[in-house]
Amino acid sequence: MRVTRNLPALAAGEMDVSFVIKGYEEVVAEDTEWNEHSHPWHELLWNEHGASTAVVGSQVWCITPTLGLWMPAGQLHSASAIAGTSFRAHFFRYGTTSALPDVPVAVEITPLLQLLLERLGETGLSPESRAVTEAMVLDVLRPSERALLVQLPTSELLRPIVSAVRADPANQRTLTGWASSLGCSPRTLTRAFRAEAGTSFARWVAAVRAQHAVQLLIQGFEVDIVAEAVGYRSASAFGAAFRRTTGMTPGRFRAH
Repeated sequence: MRVTRNLPALAAGEMDVSFVIKGYEEVVAEDTEWNEHSHPWHELLWNEHGASTAVVGSQVWCITPTLGLWMPAGQLHSASAIAGTSFRAHFFRYGTTSALPDVPVAVEITPLLQLLLERLGETGLSPESRAVTEAMVLDVLRPSERALLVQLPTSELLRPIVSAVRADPANQRTLTGWASSLGCSPRTLTRAFRAEAGTSFARWVAAVRAQHAVQLLIQGFEVDIVAEAVGYRSASAFGAAFRRTTGMTPGRFRAH
């Protein structure tokens, strides 16, 4: 069963709040979706366990225990999480100084950052200690060089490819094969992917596969099973592609 939670769309700074950083945590009991909404404060989303998804326009972000997502105040987004996901959200007062931009961006959840965020959740923390810890959080928050992000092309030309690959990441049709079936040249498709997805067809497919692989790895599937499910002929080939996209081997990711 899938449940939907409806939240309002609020403008940046629309609500005055007393906190600088405030944490929230929950283990979702059922597959859950959040409607498109926005917050009056900035939000750092990450998971203690499991994977979730946030959608911002045509961007699909995968959130894990190692890769969080910075959501600026006022940014419309929707989200989903499967049952059993232990998700975390830290709210940052609008106007709080940070090195992060006013656009969604991946954030690496380092052991230091996690430790600092957990400290803010301790009861009995003095105002002085809280202020110091909050300053340290803001100091270590940095955009990640990697992101589990898929930019979804929306043109009529690329829509069949997007639908097919997202439905079956193991789809082996090449760019040339797609060009033939769509009645255009490979060069036309290459240009279209660069313009709409900001990357090549091959890298876009690898990103879709990585997002799907993350969901399977977190559900406990063995690496060789996941490799086959997302279209790689061997676990080693899958491991190399997964590491290029996420910066981690599948085994290390599973351990996290």
